[in-house]
Amino acid sequence: MLGWSGPLPEPEIRDIEDMRQVLATPDCQETGPLYFMYRDLALNDCDRQWLHSHHLRYDITAIVSRDICGERVKTKGHYHPLSPSGVGYPEVYEVLRGHAHYLLQERNLSNVILVDALEKDLIIVPPGYGHVTINAGNSDLIMANIVSTDFESQYREYEKMGGAAYYELTDGRFIKNQAYPSVPEIRIVEAGDLPKMQFSKDGLYEMIGTDTLDFLNNPDLGQDLFNEVLRVFNEVLRG
Repeated sequence: MLGWSGPLPEPEIRDIEDMRQVLATPDCQETGPLYFMYRDLALNDCDRQWLHSHHLRYDITAIVSRDICGERVKTKGHYHPLSPSGVGYPEVYEVLRGHAHYLLQERNLSNVILVDALEKDLIIVPPGYGHVTINAGNSDLIMANIVSTDFESQYREYEKMGGAAYYELTDGRFIKNQAYPSVPEIRIVEAGDLPKMQFSKDGLYEMIGTDTLDFLNNPDLGQDLFNEVLRVFNEVLRG
């Protein structure tokens, strides 16, 4: 199912009860699991030691495809805190199989960006953006991520607001979350238009053991990369 050949721990499972706070229809009567998170993966002991020594974690998440009272299945959504330098921690995702929508929003809601991503696309979530992953396809979405282990994700704001700024419905429409007092229009970016990371053509896992991922723990090192991502976002906003 995952296309993963290494050791696989038991997943953390999010079901509808876990997600009810952030659904478009909180009283939806559907039940069952929505996504499976396989944390802290490595193909071998050498890679695992490198990841741990560099305070990084490689995960794979499988998001099912189903109709949740008219809404597509998604992750709960979270923000990242600031690093000691005062710059927020980033994250990198890769679509391993399926079709993903990464719904990114700034804390102050000045920007809401939807990144449309397909298999082998890499998505950089820049500092300051919260994010939700939506399964936009008709089959399971399998994605990987690498993230710093020096912080814990912040879910409270998404829970408090009943989810992200928008809900994506199964008919392809996006509806605004009325809990937010003001929401900008959603802007769509193709993942292929985002800047490429070194070694990105080989996939996210192949970056393990290189210095390409140093910016995940030290966001100051990634400012040029983040600026390129934000430039693409801003071009869409101007358009």
